[in-house]
Amino acid sequence: MRASISSDPLDSRALRARVSHPGAGAIVLFEGTTRDSFEGRAVQRLEYEAYEPMACREMERICAKVQERWPEARIAMAHRIGVVAIGEISIAIAVSSPHRGDAYLASRFAIDAVKAQVPIWKKEIYEDGTCWKAN
Repeated sequence: MRASISSDPLDSRALRARVSHPGAGAIVLFEGTTRDSFEGRAVQRLEYEAYEPMACREMERICAKVQERWPEARIAMAHRIGVVAIGEISIAIAVSSPHRGDAYLASRFAIDAVKAQVPIWKKEIYEDGTCWKAN
């Protein structure tokens, strides 16, 4: 399985290890982290919810699409659910490829597809209130 969802902190080094191989000339590791502000509002934390079976299937479809478009690429991704504190990783994507250009393109494609397609919802907790957002 190339994709997972977890309530535990994400280990991006483990994802990197899953895509690393002797033919990889590049490994791109993307980590989406919780920042301390959004549009001038102080963020205290994020809370993610997902319909896990569907979310995992969609993430696997994205991985398959990456390998279809970039056949020499390898990909692994994980998304966190539950409370994600400031500075913690909410999503990690590792992509390896013989060439750096393909690794960058595949990584960008993957994160954009996750944000657009995967049923994960984010609740932003501010000092002055909350706001639900689609992933």
